[in-house]
Amino acid sequence: MSSASSNASLTPQSRQRSLEALKATTAESPLDVLVIGGGVTGAGIVLDSITRGLDTAIVEAQDWASGTSSRSSKLVHGGLRYLQMLDFSLVHEALTERDLLLNKLAPHLVKPVPFLFPLVKQYERPYIGAGIMLYDILASLAPGKRAMPFHRHYSRQGMQKKFPSLRHDAAVGAIEYWDGSVDDARLVLTLVRTAASYGAHALPRTQVLELTKSPAGRVNGAVLKDLETGETFTVHAKHVINSTGVWTEKTEALAGGTGGLKVLASKGVHIVVPRDRIKGTSGLILQTEKSVLFVIPWSRYWIIGTTDTPWKQELQHPVATSADIDYVLEHANAVLSDPITRDDIIGTFAGLRPLLQPEVKEGTSSAKVSREHTVASPNPGFTVIAGGKLTTYRVMAEDAVDFALGAEAATKPSVTNNIPLLGAVGLAAMKNQTRAYQTKFGWSRQMVEHLLHRYGSMINEIVAICNEDPSMAQPVNGAEAYLRAEIYYAVAHEGVLHLEDVMLHRTRINYEYADRGLKALNDITEIAASVLGWDTTTAEREKTAYRDRAQAEAAAEQEPDDESAETVRLETHDLSPMESI
Repeated sequence: MSSASSNASLTPQSRQRSLEALKATTAESPLDVLVIGGGVTGAGIVLDSITRGLDTAIVEAQDWASGTSSRSSKLVHGGLRYLQMLDFSLVHEALTERDLLLNKLAPHLVKPVPFLFPLVKQYERPYIGAGIMLYDILASLAPGKRAMPFHRHYSRQGMQKKFPSLRHDAAVGAIEYWDGSVDDARLVLTLVRTAASYGAHALPRTQVLELTKSPAGRVNGAVLKDLETGETFTVHAKHVINSTGVWTEKTEALAGGTGGLKVLASKGVHIVVPRDRIKGTSGLILQTEKSVLFVIPWSRYWIIGTTDTPWKQELQHPVATSADIDYVLEHANAVLSDPITRDDIIGTFAGLRPLLQPEVKEGTSSAKVSREHTVASPNPGFTVIAGGKLTTYRVMAEDAVDFALGAEAATKPSVTNNIPLLGAVGLAAMKNQTRAYQTKFGWSRQMVEHLLHRYGSMINEIVAICNEDPSMAQPVNGAEAYLRAEIYYAVAHEGVLHLEDVMLHRTRINYEYADRGLKALNDITEIAASVLGWDTTTAEREKTAYRDRAQAEAAAEQEPDDESAETVRLETHDLSPMESI
């Protein structure tokens, strides 16, 4: 079938070429930069580095965005709560990045979303209103055109028109302000594909087992294991950057030193309910005794969360417990006129936030500390970055590469503020062509909006697949919000190696359907098998692995605490298990 731009496509063949390129490195001919970790920070770093003209590779032990970066609240925001801490510069920085994504870098992926801030007492209106006004003013100071509408005040009556499901006595009124939403996993994938289009090497399912050092003690590469084949090999690099989130300290330990950053894991759980279950045209931001709870509108559902609890179990498979779900339900129902129940929940997801601790470890040679993230060098040639948030990934990436390069950064500055991601360029033109696609394929306006949001101007590549095989223009059987062409495209061009990559990270089927997508497995597996050449045995193994995972996650949700839930979750095995390090 018609293909995407070859350089931007992530395929088993492009992965093999990247493997061969890394194996070919030597001490005399190393990579410029090796990035460890395929979340949003690592993906931002590989794009920043390759667009400076540096020979760069990124390795990820599992799938792209398989950790925290696919399990966030999916918000691109300035951080309204930081205004309470009077951290104006941090908020301004985040708002600048938010608007840059909306206006220039990824207008297809990031969308404006209104939120209501309910006012419990009348006396709250002046000072909360002043804070939100300041939020808008700081956003207006960002370069370029303003990306969001200004805030608005609502009386109780106006608030109830905007959000009929808000309990009448829950608030005396509200203030509406705007932030952004994003499909977090798709942002990561698009960053990696954009980097690949500029020549970066991208290797998922490739684990770092060891960091190598020169006789003088400088980190100069890594020993990698291809988890698909079991093969191990050494890659040489001038600079190694660790951006592994909650795995930061485990990765630091591979260098053998004592320096680095300290990171703790905190679990955040979200629930998903159908859009028609709660009546409202805005989201909600609710103050809780611990933090805030968001009720976030998406096209077909609401995402509600999050929790904030210490996580002491293994890091790869955090799960929602019965207690987590009860907490979210309790706090949402405190303001809803028609309380939601467990029967309303169609999905959940749990992620681990990397909480950066204020002190660095002894033995750290240097560090650059920000309010939200820190870059440090535990060993010469080895840079570690941790903390931060999805919105400011680009700033974090720039800081990490600047720090790694040292004085050389002055001659090779970051240019990512001028590098639109794949799908951004030509978006307006492609929007003007979508009416013809609706007519030709019988797609609804909602389906076209869905495709534009996911692919931007690359929607023409989905159309090309449908032109070649009209059956691809039909919905997936069992997951009708997606086209069969989207599954084909994911497998052919977006780096899919396993069925779970499609269900969890190329789509959101795992938590968008109450059966976790099990009814769609046959259709999706048939498409994946046709592209990847799976035989019947392989296809059945992939389906069984995903079914086992889905059943284990569902069972874990019935358990009362993290320890018992994790025991249930780990009863199923990974197709590409990581080595213990």
